[in-house]
Amino acid sequence: MKKVTGIGGIFFKCNDPGATRQWYHDHLGLATDDYGSNFEWRQADDGKRKGFTQWSPFDKNTEYFRSAEQDFMINYRVENLDDLLAQLEAAGVKIVGEVTRHDFGRFVHIVDCDGRTVELWEPNDDEYDEIVEGRTK
Repeated sequence: MKKVTGIGGIFFKCNDPGATRQWYHDHLGLATDDYGSNFEWRQADDGKRKGFTQWSPFDKNTEYFRSAEQDFMINYRVENLDDLLAQLEAAGVKIVGEVTRHDFGRFVHIVDCDGRTVELWEPNDDEYDEIVEGRTK
């Protein structure tokens, strides 16, 4: 069974997310919006299907990372989230909170062996593509 299929996002804390997004837009050419920027790519096992990696600056006081000391969080794209969670629970991996569902996929946080919170995302890339297209119009 595939577990992680790619990087779904890079999230990091900063003093002023809006200013950070603008700096990266102005100086490095990222197409930014209120959430950050998206990098579109094609899936290795099906080149006709799109995939996305989200780049997002968060406010330095965010609680989304589940830890005040953690300055960044990686979001991993996964398949079969329910099966993976059952395996992780059986192995004693700490799962934080409940699985959340959005039109563009399902999410859950886990804690790795170093105490870092990481996010698992079972994406709905077709819906996510529509959202990204709507933001850039």
